[in-house]
Amino acid sequence: MEERFAFLTEWYDPSAALLRRYQLLFYPKDGSVEMFDVKNQRTFLRRTRYEELRQEDLFVGNRVNIFSRQLNLIGYGDQYTANKLGSKKERTLAMVKPDALTRIGDIIQTIYDRNLILTKAKMTKLSWEQAADFYAEHQSKSFFNNLLQFITSGPVIAMDIMGDEAVSTWRELLGPTDSDTARREATQSLRARFGTDGTQNAGHGSDSLASAARELEFFFPSTVGRGPPNTAKCTDCTCCIIKPHAISEALTGKILNSINQAGFEISALQMFSMDRANAEEFFEVYKGVVAEYPSMVSELCSGPCMALEIHGAEAPRRFRDFCGPADPDIARHLRPATLRALYGKNKMQNAVHCTDLPEDGILEMWTLIHGGIPTLPWGPWLSIHHKDLLFWSQMHQ
Repeated sequence: MEERFAFLTEWYDPSAALLRRYQLLFYPKDGSVEMFDVKNQRTFLRRTRYEELRQEDLFVGNRVNIFSRQLNLIGYGDQYTANKLGSKKERTLAMVKPDALTRIGDIIQTIYDRNLILTKAKMTKLSWEQAADFYAEHQSKSFFNNLLQFITSGPVIAMDIMGDEAVSTWRELLGPTDSDTARREATQSLRARFGTDGTQNAGHGSDSLASAARELEFFFPSTVGRGPPNTAKCTDCTCCIIKPHAISEALTGKILNSINQAGFEISALQMFSMDRANAEEFFEVYKGVVAEYPSMVSELCSGPCMALEIHGAEAPRRFRDFCGPADPDIARHLRPATLRALYGKNKMQNAVHCTDLPEDGILEMWTLIHGGIPTLPWGPWLSIHHKDLLFWSQMHQ
């Protein structure tokens, strides 16, 4: 029999305000998909080739886009799929400490190179109380106060990473706890490359599945609360969104490296996903103006994005210049060192979106954090104002 993988999925229907359930079937031989309506017991989508979906995208907890429908994969549809795709899958917390924040691009690229998937990310600054809660198991240790003083000295980036044996793989990538030991015994490890000593050692990794579950819940709570807030400053800033195609093509680390190397300060960072209705509102200014509008919308809601707050003097103008022309082909001809020239594919998949108008960055961030922002079905709180979107707030996930 031809191999196929089955998943139970949910899709939020905005017109009916209902969660609808489907069984999604994926056939790796030809990359085709099929969907079955669980409630009505009938075929919803006949088997059709869909090249945008990859086997590595199929894991419980992920969100995939099938013909503009964002489906949440909530369970395996049969035992074969669970055994084949889920037996070694683990989630773990990867935290980048204050001393390695500017190396986040290299660290994310290392994660991708080991076939791990970044599913959530957030830059935050822990208070002393939050840090003490997170490191409660070390409270009796002599280094506890020094650890808390360091971890609260600046922002950290918490990431939810997933993959085969993710807990042990991430800890292997980090290397020995003491950075000097790492430089002797694991020269290519992250702590050997970016750490200083046993406390300022670039990163943290959960030591077991139980610890991973607790620590992920601390930063990305699934029930009550929103976790530590993000670090948006809302002054002298602009917005950048790394688009879904760039996330999918493992370009996130390279884009972040380019931004840091160009001298820009990334003052806030968070991953989110957008449904089609919000993507349409996001690009409403282009509706009826540019022929690419439907494709632009489809790209923006095709998968997870990463939003960045870029901070600095004249940030909107300087960063917009650094992004380059909207068409990557034109950018490669006229300004080959810009982000869209380096990482864009076409006008819709042009790697990044940036704020158009200088006044929009501060205005939208300030409105979002201090104004009354509605909670949307897919989780994050958004403020959409003319051409730009900013997600900065205490997100649900």
